[in-house]
Amino acid sequence: MNQHHWNDSECLFLPASAPDYLPLPQLRSLQLQRLRATVKRCYEHVALFRSRMEAKGLTPADIRTLDDIRLLPFTEKSDLRDTYPFGLFASPMSDIVRLHASSGTTGKPIVVAYTQNDIDVWKNVIQRTFACAGVGRGDIIQNAYGYGLFTGGLGVHYGAEALGATVIPVSGGNTDRQIMLMRDFGITVICCTPSYFLHIIDHAEKIGVDIRKLPLRAGFFGAEPWTEEMRKRIEELAGIKAYDIYGLSEIIGPGVGAESQAQDGLHIFEDHFFPEIVDPKTGESLPDGEEGELVLSTLSKEAMPILRYRTHDITSILTTPSGCGRTIRRIRRINRRSDDMFIIRGVNVFPSQIETAILQIEDTLPHYLIILTRQNNLDQITIQVEVTEKYFSDKVSELQSLRQRLAHAVEQIIGIRAELQLVEPRTLARSEGKIARVSDRRNQPQN
Repeated sequence: MNQHHWNDSECLFLPASAPDYLPLPQLRSLQLQRLRATVKRCYEHVALFRSRMEAKGLTPADIRTLDDIRLLPFTEKSDLRDTYPFGLFASPMSDIVRLHASSGTTGKPIVVAYTQNDIDVWKNVIQRTFACAGVGRGDIIQNAYGYGLFTGGLGVHYGAEALGATVIPVSGGNTDRQIMLMRDFGITVICCTPSYFLHIIDHAEKIGVDIRKLPLRAGFFGAEPWTEEMRKRIEELAGIKAYDIYGLSEIIGPGVGAESQAQDGLHIFEDHFFPEIVDPKTGESLPDGEEGELVLSTLSKEAMPILRYRTHDITSILTTPSGCGRTIRRIRRINRRSDDMFIIRGVNVFPSQIETAILQIEDTLPHYLIILTRQNNLDQITIQVEVTEKYFSDKVSELQSLRQRLAHAVEQIIGIRAELQLVEPRTLARSEGKIARVSDRRNQPQN
């Protein structure tokens, strides 16, 4: 390997999804080879990594086994902001063919870079993402992830084209057009956030289009946490198979992991991204099977390699073999993050817990908002939930009964009582991208 390029044998671009089925000794050997090369690259070309390794008395030669990855320092999202814009680049700008960036809604945006080889890796893992679910040439894919600086749109686009599928680059928004294209173009696969697809379903019903009668057969949903209960509701409402996909811009974008047709966990494409699980409080490594925070290291990134990135996503590495026969490891679906937890009256609560409770009750709709307020110095939690139209035409007693059942279901899961407000369909705001489920108003002046 020279200063800026990986040779072909290290890239291992095998046909289709062949790397997903590598014998474990071969996969582990490849991972170690790539890890050692990545650590060397980071040490030689990125000041932040070099200084942190030196502070721990480490050199690249100290990484002799895969277990030695635990010796390396963590990388946090704040490191990407603190080195804005190009401080983590390991390649010269002359080798970088694309930049993406976060929206920058909190502090400085996060900038990520790609060489041509990085783009090729990205295409490869997106191809494998679609192949996991049996999507390929002949499928017509409507890509409703946002194009532009957000990694979702272009990441999915190029991988889908490389697969040989037909790609419709519609991007997000303009829901009437989304539905028109699904109907007129015979779309078989859609890609977007789960919350936006729920909005599409909702709007289609409003304008008299039954999505279940369209050729659509699969959806790839990611970019925000969603629960198993939400998947079941989407599959029921749309008559499709709903697949979870996983990625983050700091690592590559979409394509870090994906479900197969077995829908038994997210396969991590670990020939390119090495997964660990650590205790979110102590940072200590946890064995496969235990729940903790997912930490990822890139194994083949050139422009911006990342070592031990703390994702704050809570999951576990599954230890049973997958029903699809892939040998790459799986993680349990991610429906919560260590940093989206809120504390109410001393109790730790995750939005996903409330979603699970809500969707267990028949006649609720998958649209809700959690409102946190403070009255007389005491935290209050109110949950607004959309319910089917019939409850607003039936007896008040029926509405009250449903509200009580919902309140009980929520209390059983989170351990505290919440005020439940039932609202009519299409009352709550919809999102064309990532949706905000929690409105924390506790620091607003009290009336």
